[in-house]
Amino acid sequence: MTAPPVRSDRQPPNLPGLTEESRAEQLRAANINPRTGLATDYLNHFNEAIMLLEMIPDMPECAEDFLGWQPLSYCEHFTASNFKARDLAIEAYGAADTGVRAEFDNLTTAMTSILTAVGVAMREATQDKTRARLAEQATIWVKPLVALAGGVINGGAEADVETIMKSN
Repeated sequence: MTAPPVRSDRQPPNLPGLTEESRAEQLRAANINPRTGLATDYLNHFNEAIMLLEMIPDMPECAEDFLGWQPLSYCEHFTASNFKARDLAIEAYGAADTGVRAEFDNLTTAMTSILTAVGVAMREATQDKTRARLAEQATIWVKPLVALAGGVINGGAEADVETIMKSN
């Protein structure tokens, strides 16, 4: 799954009522990449899950905290957040290039699937050692996907989920 690289001359997502230059500046000021229309703030949702998973091997009681983590879509995350420009983030996401957004959504769907499956397995596990191993494996799988998603947000890296999953 390789999407075409994002061109550096790509125009900011078309948001109504703004000139191209002011639209790009508004997005930049809100920490939204003006070329892709995506914000790295959404990755904090996955980084929170990773942080909790990383604590489980040393503090097994943190498994309960991880089990409280709930998947959220990009729009759900911003709707529920205190992000100062949450409406702009949602609007820019909707106006983003469909190829870029599809690549990004494929990555975040993969991360959500992994984290959800690990949550199900942890609920069924009866030993701390099993939960620790699940947490370690999930972290190995999800961290590179977060990095790739960051690359997509920033208009860079081509994402290839299958390659990452095969290498681990």
